[in-house]
Amino acid sequence: MPSNPNDAAPLWDMLDAARAIMDFITEKKAEDYFRDRMLRGAVERHLEIIGEAARGVSESFRAQHPEIPWRRIIGLRNILAHEYGEIKHERIWDLVIRDIPDLIHLLTVLVPPSD
Repeated sequence: MPSNPNDAAPLWDMLDAARAIMDFITEKKAEDYFRDRMLRGAVERHLEIIGEAARGVSESFRAQHPEIPWRRIIGLRNILAHEYGEIKHERIWDLVIRDIPDLIHLLTVLVPPSD
């Protein structure tokens, strides 16, 4: 649980967006993702939300939790927001399949339960 109360909201936003991504890709294959522009847009938007929320987490909290790749998360957000013409859909799919479940697990421990 965050000691800084201002960290709770962005952490919850990260967790919510990560869970949404997993909902979007449930029962989907890579081919579905590559073919479905709306699915790709939804996943990319929620990755941006995760990155933007990560920027809102205090430096002290980030330092206390190096198990979360804060810089990579924020960096991906910047690429998605500013260099969208260079997005490699295969890399996004691999990242989502490989990293989002782990991120959900890490954040679930850190996010205070909602009432």
